[in-house]
Amino acid sequence: MIPSFFVRNIPIYGDLILSPMAGFSDVPFRLICREFGMAMSYTEVISMDGILWKNKKTFRLLDFRPRERPVIFQILGNDEDRIVEACQIIEALGPDIIDVNMGCSVSDIAGKGAGAGLLKNPAKIGRIFHKLSKTLRVPVTGKIRLGWDDKSRNYLEVARILEDNGASLIAVHGRTRSQFFNGRANWDAIAEVRQTVKIPIIGNGDVKCAADIERIKQNTGCDGVMIGRAAIGHPWIFQRKDRNQVIPSDKIELIRRHLSHMLEYYGSDIGIVLFRKHAIKYIMGMPNATELRPHLVTCNSSEKIIDLIISHFDRIQKHVAA
Repeated sequence: MIPSFFVRNIPIYGDLILSPMAGFSDVPFRLICREFGMAMSYTEVISMDGILWKNKKTFRLLDFRPRERPVIFQILGNDEDRIVEACQIIEALGPDIIDVNMGCSVSDIAGKGAGAGLLKNPAKIGRIFHKLSKTLRVPVTGKIRLGWDDKSRNYLEVARILEDNGASLIAVHGRTRSQFFNGRANWDAIAEVRQTVKIPIIGNGDVKCAADIERIKQNTGCDGVMIGRAAIGHPWIFQRKDRNQVIPSDKIELIRRHLSHMLEYYGSDIGIVLFRKHAIKYIMGMPNATELRPHLVTCNSSEKIIDLIISHFDRIQKHVAA
């Protein structure tokens, strides 16, 4: 099998990647997405401070399984020396790659100079990546937005700085921080980054269906495509399938399996609570899904969750048959 691209010396087989999303990109969901063809696993973003303070919840987010490799730990921070120290600690846990988040738009994070807040200071980005690439053995990558706002779209400057200071890959979300997730992602800007640097580029933003995967690749020339919200409740997108192409029996079988993974990984009580947000995404687009959603988000029984969904599918099938 021929790799789609390399992250320094690491071959990546496949071109579709699950975005690192807080509360969703955990071990159970990543394992499912890998089964469906996801090429590499990003952890949920972790705090530099959580690592340095030895926070147990932070370290739990770095849990992974060998069959997920290559695994990317994504870190968030704004202090040059402290982020290097934190990365040295997590490198010992065995990731294949460490990624610096420069795209998080949450006010409490970006407003303090981390995440997308780093885009305001390209020189600091350069110093961080210079230190990381000289200090760490594993490749260092970065995820960026196009800039802080429309008046400061500095994505080409940042991309050059990242490449010049040792970055091995850049993931580009085609929006500014001020856009959050509103408006349309600018794929032309991602294409500009692709034409500016020689390292691999992952395109991100507004990939909502299978056809969008090919559109963003053709439009940007990106090496890989990062998919976020469109994959929640629909890992079939990594097989380039749309929701309407998945038959009910396959959906029910996967819901059962995903729920089972959650119960095994988190325990029955927490596992059910955390699965409910996945359950309402699995039923998205179904007829009368709004009627089923309130029952799922309050359900405290794994058997009841499955029964509710099966009964709903049965009612739909009977209605269609009638």
